[in-house]
Amino acid sequence: MTVSGAELLREELKNLKSVDRPEIIKAIATAREFGDLKENAEYHAAKEKQSFIEGRIAEIESKLSNSEIIDVTKLSVSNKVVFGSTVTLLNIDNENVITYKIVGEDESDIDNGLLSYKSPLSRAMIGKSIDDLVELKSPENTQRFQVTDISYY
Repeated sequence: MTVSGAELLREELKNLKSVDRPEIIKAIATAREFGDLKENAEYHAAKEKQSFIEGRIAEIESKLSNSEIIDVTKLSVSNKVVFGSTVTLLNIDNENVITYKIVGEDESDIDNGLLSYKSPLSRAMIGKSIDDLVELKSPENTQRFQVTDISYY
């Protein structure tokens, strides 16, 4: 996991514990005041939301405790694509330029240029240098890219 990905998870965890959890506890208390819990839709909805919040808290805590946080700025690599690096590629077939940062699975967001290290393109890029060719093969075709820039931030 990258440093920024870990920070985002810590922020979400803090929000879940300090905002969402107290709100749902109040909602459950209010719903209990409505009477019979068997037929109390507000109570059941609040309990379901509480279950989701507690599950997400446990999931984030587990990820943070079991993940290795990699700060790419402290690695002694240069001119190589590694986890955490930002890579600019030139599509050789259509001349489009794309830029991706290789991140952990939980951080990936293709629309924002964050590509999971497990994706086929990331696996094809890792270990490459500037000006190297990257081939992405699929059953339909093969796309070819050239690494034009690698940065570590």
